Amino acid sequence: MNTRDRYLKSTIKQTSGEVIVLPRHLVIGNGKFLINLDQHSYMRDLYYPFVGQLNHIGGYQCRVGIWVDGDFAWLNSPEWQFKLGYVEDSLVTEVTATHPGLGVTLLMNDGVHQREDIYIKRIQITNHKDTVREVRMFFNQDLLINETEVGDTAAFYPLTNTVFHYKKDRYFMFNGSTGTEGIYQYSTGVKRFYNAEGTWRDAEDGHLMGNAIAQGSVDSTISFRLFVPPNANQTLYYWMGAGKTLEEVKKLDAYVKDSHPGKLLDRVTVYWQRWANKIERDYGDLNPDVQRLFKQSLLLVRTQTDVNGAIIAANDSDIMQSNRDHYSYMWPRDGALIAYSMSMAGYQGMIIPFFNFCANVLSPEGYLHHKYNPDGTVGSSWHPYIHSGRVQLPIQEDETALVLFALWADFQKNGSLEFAQSLYRNLIRRAARFMSTYIDQELNLPKPSYDLWEERYGIYTFTASAVYGGLIAASNFSNLFGDEERSNRYRHTAEKIKSGILKHLWDENEGRFVRGLYMEDGEWVKDMTLESSVYGIFEFGVLPADDERVVGTMKANKAGLTIKTAVGGSARYHHDYYFQRSTDIENVPGNPWIICTLWIAEWEIEYAKTLADLEAPRQTLEWVVKHAMESGVLSEQLDPFSGDPVSVAPLTWSHATYVLTVVKYLNKYKQLDSKQ
Repeated sequence: MNTRDRYLKSTIKQTSGEVIVLPRHLVIGNGKFLINLDQHSYMRDLYYPFVGQLNHIGGYQCRVGIWVDGDFAWLNSPEWQFKLGYVEDSLVTEVTATHPGLGVTLLMNDGVHQREDIYIKRIQITNHKDTVREVRMFFNQDLLINETEVGDTAAFYPLTNTVFHYKKDRYFMFNGSTGTEGIYQYSTGVKRFYNAEGTWRDAEDGHLMGNAIAQGSVDSTISFRLFVPPNANQTLYYWMGAGKTLEEVKKLDAYVKDSHPGKLLDRVTVYWQRWANKIERDYGDLNPDVQRLFKQSLLLVRTQTDVNGAIIAANDSDIMQSNRDHYSYMWPRDGALIAYSMSMAGYQGMIIPFFNFCANVLSPEGYLHHKYNPDGTVGSSWHPYIHSGRVQLPIQEDETALVLFALWADFQKNGSLEFAQSLYRNLIRRAARFMSTYIDQELNLPKPSYDLWEERYGIYTFTASAVYGGLIAASNFSNLFGDEERSNRYRHTAEKIKSGILKHLWDENEGRFVRGLYMEDGEWVKDMTLESSVYGIFEFGVLPADDERVVGTMKANKAGLTIKTAVGGSARYHHDYYFQRSTDIENVPGNPWIICTLWIAEWEIEYAKTLADLEAPRQTLEWVVKHAMESGVLSEQLDPFSGDPVSVAPLTWSHATYVLTVVKYLNKYKQLDSKQ
């Protein structure tokens, strides 16, 4: 998934600091309605009606500002001192912002209703001065509905004292309250057109002009007024509802007012706390910070999972600054490994739609395409159908295989026979038939396809291992349903692939598995590049973790891919160019990746024979905690010198791999502890 475009080499500046891709610090959602907030608590992405599709803010800033006794500041002013986080074990934010000059502190909680498409923000304003202060809070709505600024309308709706934006069948209504008072002032206007910056500029004198409607490229701003006693606090609420019609959003607005926004937000908190703690776990010797990030990772994976089944890679639109595409797609590989992680953690219910999604989008030939939009349509791709004059399938075969691998792992964990049976004909058998025929008969290996990083075309250890795991899964399902002929056929093909792996992808001189094979002048040549993804050799069941060939491979990876700076961690592969921060390849073979570092920990867990052997992977889990953002969000990569997040955040795969590694650690800890 994660090198989204092999041609980025020509578009991304390579040296440190030249590309600025800001992560999303806070994420809230309910599987239909997803909002990303930045470090200033500004809404920056708003996805509806699918997680990852469509983005109605697109990275612009929905500013929040405060006017106190004549002085004004937006929350992105440098004087603010922020502390970012979430309410314990929940998807409700807890953000503190203090402005010493204004003498105020804001305690902000943001949440999305677990069922309805409603966003609620609570702000508790503390006055640090000895006098009563008049405070006005300003909220700017900078939308581009359906991802274009053409034809939007923003209007004041006097019947409910609200402001709403709409285009076609997308409506967003904004309101709030300060006790018994609602919106104090409002304005709508033109933005980013000729000299018009937007109505947010109108707020900076503490007053809004009251323009009732604007059409085209528009924004709106609303304000609320409070009088805060000396050394005391007052609370205000701001909310938004999303729907297909004006009547829908009016009903959502009435629901918030009738239920009270504060009570609704408290119920959202309780719901997610119950969800994150629905399984009682013995966390062994893992410290509280590791446990906390585990539960937060469960929650963040949930935000990136659409109720219709698409598990989205990442929804951080700032990647668009360095690439003319984004990560808001479902890569079947990412989805399968994330579903596998969540199933192993005991959250089967949320990933059942994923497998149904895959069954519905499987091609007639039995393979899955490069990636998909959240609505099930095929996503953009850079894999050609013809290369160097040869026709080829533009696929990454591991994506098809890993769906079956994850489905069998889920069945072993949860034993849902009826669910597996429902997918046997239209997913399992069709995918297995494709994998059984897409074989190079001379090598006994899968035919060439693109690697998991989407950069090169050939036959790869990771892909071959995934296909082996997928065919073994298909064989097990066939046996489960009494289909012995198919079961034997799939298993026989899997064993042929295993023999091909051991013959052609093992290098005796180096004592390790190679990245793969590529064609050069009509001959297959070994790619000897150190490659983190060869962990698939044990993960997908080709060989056990303690096989001496696996041991040699993983030890070589740990020695050769570890970043030799104070940050540490492991690179994807030797000389990784993607967002490259250093040309000192011997010490910095690439940026440290969360998932690749955890893959080594997964092997150390599988290989462990004593509790003492779990020390290294436990330290890796603590390393991940140390390099999470202040809010607990995990990025794709880290800067090898500063440890700052690089590329998108949150990356769903990073959080899911952390979840899986913790689950494997706890299982192994329990097993080894019982022997003492």
